[in-house]
Amino acid sequence: MLDTVRQIETPEGVSLRLHAAGATARAHAWLIDFALRAVAACFLLAVLGALGAAGAGIGMLVLFAAYWIYGVVCEVWMDGQTVGKRVMNLRVVNADGTPVTLLPSVIRNLLRTVDGLPGIYGIGLVCCLMDPYSRRIGDIVAGTMVIHVLQRGALGQVPNEAPEPPSTPLRLEEQEALLAFAERGRNLHEARQRELGDLLEPLTGRMGNAGLRKLLAHANWLLGRT
Repeated sequence: MLDTVRQIETPEGVSLRLHAAGATARAHAWLIDFALRAVAACFLLAVLGALGAAGAGIGMLVLFAAYWIYGVVCEVWMDGQTVGKRVMNLRVVNADGTPVTLLPSVIRNLLRTVDGLPGIYGIGLVCCLMDPYSRRIGDIVAGTMVIHVLQRGALGQVPNEAPEPPSTPLRLEEQEALLAFAERGRNLHEARQRELGDLLEPLTGRMGNAGLRKLLAHANWLLGRT
């Protein structure tokens, strides 16, 4: 049930920390999506029932779409988030941290049938509890995982600066320290910002305000901004 962290190093030398979502958070997101689809389907079926046999046929198509297509559409075209996942601050991504694409999304959603056996996601729950990153069978086969979307407060946002990669690769703890400074530096006195920035002159090759701008450029690059 516990959430875990998966650390991935990209080809560019950037370390990503993916906070895998546990079974409890995923179950809450699923319940929200189920309730939403159930309410929408009941309303549409009630309306279509007045059309007789034609309405019944359309209603079957609606139920099919609600069960099979809803997840794929949301994951591929809504940044990996169904409504339930958005409420719970979760997102589906590929195992390497990149946005989920069509084929993996289709595979993981088709395998819900297996994960749902013998009822109420029994196999899926057991698999989530046994897997180190809380993946169900559909995630393992599709090469995906569900992660927490970490929220940054207004005071924790890194100011925009043209992204620039560091001149030398940074270890994970160095990347974290750089991002922490970029996020919180605005809360410090300007003189203190420059003092701390000057300590990193070996990395930036600059002093004073020029050094601070260089640090922000590196931080923006680490965040993947373009």
